[in-house]
Amino acid sequence: MLPAEFLSRFEMTCPSDLLADALASFAAKEAVAFRINRLKVSAPEPVLAELAGLGIECAPVAWAQAAGVWAYTCPQEQRETLTYSLAASVGTIYIQSLSSMLAPILLAPRPEEWVLDLAAAPGGKTILLAEMMGNQGKISAVEPVSARYHRLKANLARMGVSNTQTYLKDGRVVGSLKPDSFDRVMLDAPCSSESRFKTWDPASCEHWSPAKVSECAKKQKRLILSAFDALKPGGVLMYCTCSFAPEENELIVDHLLKKREGVHLLPLALDLPNLRPGLGEWKGKPLAAACLETRRVWPTGEMDGFYLALIGKA
Repeated sequence: MLPAEFLSRFEMTCPSDLLADALASFAAKEAVAFRINRLKVSAPEPVLAELAGLGIECAPVAWAQAAGVWAYTCPQEQRETLTYSLAASVGTIYIQSLSSMLAPILLAPRPEEWVLDLAAAPGGKTILLAEMMGNQGKISAVEPVSARYHRLKANLARMGVSNTQTYLKDGRVVGSLKPDSFDRVMLDAPCSSESRFKTWDPASCEHWSPAKVSECAKKQKRLILSAFDALKPGGVLMYCTCSFAPEENELIVDHLLKKREGVHLLPLALDLPNLRPGLGEWKGKPLAAACLETRRVWPTGEMDGFYLALIGKA
C-alpha cells in the first residue's frame, strides 16, 4: 500500500486523463529497458542475436532509436537472465530505465565539450553522455558517497568509458571551485525517489514522508545553484529527478530563477504522450511562469515518472 499522503499529493498534480494509467503503474511490473553500448560494439545485431539465444525477447524503443540510442525492452520475467548475461557482465549492454535515458538525450552533449555530471553514481547517465560524445571531450563525474563513488568507477570501467574523470566530492561546492567552467551540466538530483514506489514492495516507499521531501529539497536548492554557477555563459544545464513532489521539481527551478540572473528555460524537444508541462502553481501559490517550460513524465506501464528542466545561462 502506498502512503495515503503521497497518493493525495499525486492525485492533486497528475492530469486527469493520465491518472488511471499512472496509478495502475505503481502495481505494474513493467518491461525491463536496456541500452546496447556503442562504446563496445559497432552494430546492435550481434548483441541482439546473443540475447535471443538466451531466450530474451528484445523490442526496440522508437523515440530513443530516433535519437541514436540503441535502446530496447524485454519482458519483466526475463530480467534475471538479462542481468546475469555475458553481455551485461562485459559491458556491451547497460540496464537503465527509459525515463533515465531522457535526460542525457535532451542535454545533447557534443564531442568537443567539457561536461559536468554533478551527482553521477551509479553512472548510467554518465555512460550515456560518454557514448553520445564518442568518448571524446571530457566529463567530470562527481559523487559524494564513497560506496556509490566506487560503484560509479567500476561501472565506467566495465562500459569502456575513457573520457571521464571521477571525483569523490560534495557537488554543493563545485560551483564555487569551478565557476563558469562547463559547457553542459547534468544534475540528476538526489531525491525522494517517488517514481520507484511499488505497491508490491513495501520497502520501496517506507522511507517516504513530507519531512523526507523537505530534506531532499533543501539539498537540491544548494545543488542547483552550484550546478548553475559551474556552467559557462551560453551553457546548458539539465536538472532532473525521479520524484513527483513539486518541492523537489518546479520549486527548485523557481528558487534558481529567484537567486540567479541570466537563467532561462529551454524547450524540451520530445513528443511523448505521457509528457506534460510543469506546474504553474502549488498549494495556491503561483510559481515563475518559466516553470511551465519544464516537463513532467507521468508513469505508464513502460516508463517511470520523471521531471526534466533544461536551463540555459545567458
